[in-house]
Amino acid sequence: MYQYINVKTILNKTKKRDSHFLDDYTLNPYSACSFNCTYCYIRGSKFGTNMAEKLSVKQNAAELLDKALANRAKKNQYGIIVMSSATDPYLQIEKETQHTRTLLEIILKHKFPLHIITKSDLVIRDFDLLQKINSTAILPNDLKEKLANKLFITFSFSTTDDAKGKIFEPGAPLPSIRLKALKTAVDYGFHSGVSLMPLLPYITDTKLHLDEMFQQFKNAGAKYLFPSTITLFGNEPFSGRVLTMNAVAKHFPEVLSKYQKYLINDDGMPTFYREAFGKKMKQMCEEYKFKNSLF
Repeated sequence: MYQYINVKTILNKTKKRDSHFLDDYTLNPYSACSFNCTYCYIRGSKFGTNMAEKLSVKQNAAELLDKALANRAKKNQYGIIVMSSATDPYLQIEKETQHTRTLLEIILKHKFPLHIITKSDLVIRDFDLLQKINSTAILPNDLKEKLANKLFITFSFSTTDDAKGKIFEPGAPLPSIRLKALKTAVDYGFHSGVSLMPLLPYITDTKLHLDEMFQQFKNAGAKYLFPSTITLFGNEPFSGRVLTMNAVAKHFPEVLSKYQKYLINDDGMPTFYREAFGKKMKQMCEEYKFKNSLF
């Protein structure tokens, strides 16, 4: 179930462009999420309670976005819009509402470049609009000489193993489905890659699993890869820390003590782990020839 809500704003101007996602603006067609990833950082905030039950469609988003982009375009304030930063633009209800598609039509109308981040294969439905955005969008001046594309599709993974995906991302399309969608996007000519955020310590960051994943991404044609280790927030029953700990305790009890040691009181893994993780990811990206940026 979901509800319709009115919002005051829909297009958010970022204070600083992220070096990976190149977000000048962010846009979230929906509020809350039905993918129910245990590790989601939103779960550590007041918005994290009963996320699936609070799922909302921002019904006045199209009107607000049309006005906002018209104003930005008039001032020549073109920039990359990231969809989405706080939820997925292709939740299950998008099949029915086509809300994201409506907003894509407005983005196309005003010629803004776009970066879509998703765990869903439903993005394939909108390849017609996305191809037009890639052809007609206007890049911000400081990126015109750096980027050959104006449309980016990044598929989010924490694992490529369907069994593990069901545990930590119970409402999302299976990783195997996402891999096929990634290949389809590349075959269509889109500049597409992977957000490997987060990798789960001692579960999906093992040498065997990493090699398997990187080879699968390579076979699918991914152009870039953004890896990150886990960050868990909150201590409430619905929080990312508690839900992930519960999942580890049930399905991976052999590594529970490490999670309790490193993550029960801290949001992230200790320095020694993060440094080793960074070196390993750099090495593997070089080995598999993945860029670590959209450039």
